Amino acid sequence: MSNLEITLTCSECGSGVHVKPTRDAENAQCDVCQNLIPIKFNEDHMNGVVKDCPCCGRKDFYKQKDFNRKIGVALFVFGALSVLVFEFIGVGFPWNYSVFLALAALDILLYFFVPLVVACYKCDTLFRGVSNIEDIHGFNHEMHDRIVYSDHDFKGEQLDH
Repeated sequence: MSNLEITLTCSECGSGVHVKPTRDAENAQCDVCQNLIPIKFNEDHMNGVVKDCPCCGRKDFYKQKDFNRKIGVALFVFGALSVLVFEFIGVGFPWNYSVFLALAALDILLYFFVPLVVACYKCDTLFRGVSNIEDIHGFNHEMHDRIVYSDHDFKGEQLDH
């Protein structure tokens, strides 16, 4: 049995719906609005391999760090505001660099310790504990835009120019 954990996005309320692959699952139910989301798991999912999305059926994925973007934005805003405050009260030079260095050190630590997650370009389903993560490419802006805005299907092939 695999350690694959899947987080779907509810189409009705946008909440995350956490599921583990099971052979007989046909739907995942949102805990917030009780919406049923159709899913289809296969043998690959049972083994922790991500080749197709159980939610939308597409084969286009990317990997990224599993870090909450809201926390990242909050850290950036904190750094920017602290620089402004230190400048305003007149103690800018040493404190600004101290805040900058502390946030840079935190960023480096997070980079090395936050695990990777796989995401579906089409429906934003997240996969944790993926056994074939080394086969998944990083995020590609052009692929994302072509999939999201013109419904292009790359069928799992990486866009290379």
